[in-house]
Amino acid sequence: MATILAVETSCDETAVAIVKNRYICSNVVASQISLHGAYGGVVPEIASREHLVTINPLITQALTEADISWSEIDAIAATAAPGLVGALLIGVTAAKTLAIVKAKPFLGVHHLEGHIYASYLSEPQLKPPFLCLLVSGGHTSLILVKDCGQYESVGTTRDDAAGEAFDKVARLLKLGYPGGPIIDRLAKTGNAAAFSLPEGKISLPGGGYHPYDCSFSGLKTAVMRLVDKLDPDALPVEDLAASFQRTVARTLTHKTINCALDYRIENIVIGGGVAANSGLRAHLQEAAAKEGLRVYFPPLKLCTDNAAMIACAAADHFARGHRSSLALGVQSRLAITEVMKLYRN
Repeated sequence: MATILAVETSCDETAVAIVKNRYICSNVVASQISLHGAYGGVVPEIASREHLVTINPLITQALTEADISWSEIDAIAATAAPGLVGALLIGVTAAKTLAIVKAKPFLGVHHLEGHIYASYLSEPQLKPPFLCLLVSGGHTSLILVKDCGQYESVGTTRDDAAGEAFDKVARLLKLGYPGGPIIDRLAKTGNAAAFSLPEGKISLPGGGYHPYDCSFSGLKTAVMRLVDKLDPDALPVEDLAASFQRTVARTLTHKTINCALDYRIENIVIGGGVAANSGLRAHLQEAAAKEGLRVYFPPLKLCTDNAAMIACAAADHFARGHRSSLALGVQSRLAITEVMKLYRN
């Protein structure tokens, strides 16, 4: 079993973890929410500077908590794509430096592949093929997972990602940042049937609708129009939050269940920050049970960005002989179907 030290700095959380195959030895995360909250979103320059400040102490902390020496580490990994370029550079540079100094192999990991592997850490017996719904602040995708590094994208969002929609609606309601956890909390005391909101549909050129693609911009606009019509001094925030969350959850559930049935996939894995949303969890579990499908949600601490999921993905690639060049650069965009470009042939 390979023991991997991994670094994750793709956005606004600095994370370092040590994973032995699918067992977490340590997993430390330094959040930057308090730094970005005042701006209503992530400021790339601030994120990069904070990664630079925290990365070395976190590496030391991860080694201490795992009680592991450098001689027991088989390889060093880091998220190389996609993400904020400046933020990615901090993590990749730190990982490459460690690989050189400690004479260890280096692996660049795709951030979305890491989210797929998050469920492996809580479900060690899980194996492909399965369908993954990946929902976060920057991504909403339905991915057929065939094997390590072998993915087929079958659905995506045509505009806002689900997590981005949560943040934008929270801004409309003046709730603060990040919007997802706040809306989830308020929705628990609101009436989800209070407002009828539209589920976005993607029209096909020849007529009909794309069965698995999503659109959330129309939903966001519908909430904005409601807010404009309602009394600002008596805004039913809980009801708006509950109605919005139910609509997003229903949309993602319909797409995911229909895709699994059409492709005859029995197992569904959920990944990304929005996987922590209680409304989505309830809707998907109920719908899947009715169809005899099984849904795997990672633990809440593994839904948001972390390095354990990156290390887990790297461990699988390492076991298959995949290695990355020390000349590997970072990329702000890289399709999940192009994961193997991160490794030497």
